[in-house]
This record gives sequence, C-alpha cells and structure tokens, in this order.
Amino acid sequence: MKVCIYGAGAIGGWIGVALARAGLPIGVVARGATLGALRHEGLSLVRRAPGGEGGATEGETRERIAVHAVDDPAELGPQDLVVIAVKAPALLGVAERIAPLLGPDTLVLTAMNGVPWWFLDGGFGGALAGTRLAAVDPDGVIATAIPARHVVGGVVHASCSLDAPGVVRHHFGNGLLLGEPSGVVTPRVERLAALLTAGGIDARVSPRIQQDVWFKLWGNMTVNPVSALTGATTDRILDDDLVRGFISSVMREAREIGARIGLPIADSPEDRHAVTRRLGAFKTSMLQDVEAGRAVELDALVGAVRELGRLAQVETPFTDALFGLARLQARQRGLY
Repeated sequence: MKVCIYGAGAIGGWIGVALARAGLPIGVVARGATLGALRHEGLSLVRRAPGGEGGATEGETRERIAVHAVDDPAELGPQDLVVIAVKAPALLGVAERIAPLLGPDTLVLTAMNGVPWWFLDGGFGGALAGTRLAAVDPDGVIATAIPARHVVGGVVHASCSLDAPGVVRHHFGNGLLLGEPSGVVTPRVERLAALLTAGGIDARVSPRIQQDVWFKLWGNMTVNPVSALTGATTDRILDDDLVRGFISSVMREAREIGARIGLPIADSPEDRHAVTRRLGAFKTSMLQDVEAGRAVELDALVGAVRELGRLAQVETPFTDALFGLARLQARQRGLY
C-alpha cells in the first residue's frame, strides 16, 4: 500500500508514525528545513513514557521512522492513501500540486481544523447540500483538484506540536474519528480505521462526520481567535467573565446555525467551557501560529461559520465581531 503524508507537521507526523507502525512505507511531500530534516534524520515522535530511551530526555521515548521525503509529488506517483494534514491557508497550494498523487481509487484523509471544502457534499445539508463555501474554497479550485469521492474526513482529538522540523511531540489525546462525507460506513473507511488502530491511534468510524467536525469547531472557533488577539492561555480566557460571556454568545449563534442545517448540539456553552478547563492552561494552535508568524486559519474556523449563518438565515453579530477583530489583527501582522 502506497501512503503519502502531505504536510508533515505535528498532526501529519503523528499519523505518519502510526501508519509506519502498522507496517506501511511512508512517503512525505515537504519543503525547506522539513524536507532536509526528514531526508537526513527521518520522522520522529517524542512522547511521555517511564524510563527515557532513544536519545529522549528522562521520562520520554523517541520513536524514529525512515520516510521517502520529496519536494515534487510526481516523484512519488499515484498513492493508495494521501493524508492531508496542513493548516487551512496552505490547502490551496496542496490542491495545485496534488494531481500526481491521485489515482482513480486514491483515498484522501483530511486531518484539519475547521469547516472543510467537502462539508456540504455527500447529500448532507438539506437545502444547502452541494453548496460550495466561498470562505474555504472561493473559486472551487480545491473541490476540482480533490473531488469529494476521494475524501474520508478526519477529526483529530490529540494535541501535538513540533520540537523541530521532523520531530513531533505528542502531548495528550489519541483519538481520530473517520467518516465518509456521505455518511455510509464503507469497507475503505473501515480498513483505514483498522490500519490506524494497528498503529496505536484510537481510530473510530463515524456515520456522521460532519457532526463531529461541527462539534469540535464549536469549541475552538472561539478560544483560538480570542487567544490570538489577547496572547492569553485558555485558563485566563475562561477566567475573565466578560470574555467568557462573549465567547458563549458566539457559541450560541453557531449552535443555532447547526440546528438549522441538521447538526444539533445538546450541550450548553458552559458545558464546553468545563471540558476546556479540564485540559489545563495551554496555548491554542492559532496563538502559536501568531507567535511564529504563520498564516492563521480564520476563514475555516470563523469565516465559514458566518457564511453558513447567512445561508441558514441566522444573524451572527457576535461571530461577525470576533471575525472582524481577529482578521484585522492578522492583517496588521501580515498573517491573513
């Protein structure tokens, strides 16, 4: 089975190591320092464990795998599985270069945050089924390059970061939900879940992957941009009564949008805040991106929700305010 990881960052690396554990040779499309590191040092995963080994510090293990790292996807040719694990702003660049990797039966696993381009494909969404979301695919380039028939959606419930190019650190969580946009539990998605499980990931097939995408988004569409605006960790954000109240108002708007498009959420914003608090004080991925000078995922996390609100005829004044402020800050920094 030919496997390619497109985007060997924290999550792509985590998945790549798991697939290698399952016995699959791993190809990677990368550039710059990451390409050089993967060619010379391979891909490494560092995690907590009693009795450090393999060059890791005390209480950690370091697992290293060899990969075939290339800059040009044509060097790898058609794949059986392509894992796309990039931030949303980089997806257009992937779409423009992915063609050599796709054969008639190639499976494309998307492991990304936010609303994906295939969200309303597969018959989901009622009257909105088949609608292209301009916030995530304004000209239809992504949908043309990566048709929904290739796609299995993934929702990651794990926290990973990069210690250095090609060196992934796993912090907590080990879950990955998989599902066809159509909602059909197919043999191919079951095979993929079995491979990932064999590699040590808690992979589970979902018959409603859009619901899983929406529920995860419901939590991180607020705390992420607020953290980027303020520089605050999640505990400080939720400790501020006014900020927490504002976040809850955004979440209530998103919950109403979900109810109208067939994605009801039974939880209250306060329920979700309690979950976030249990994770402790941490920097969100968007705050890390701002601090590193990387483009932010505002369109996929917040802009797409605003667009769905317009389509579903839900007013979104609080979401609009959050998007506007976060977008202005990102533009000032050259990150949007």
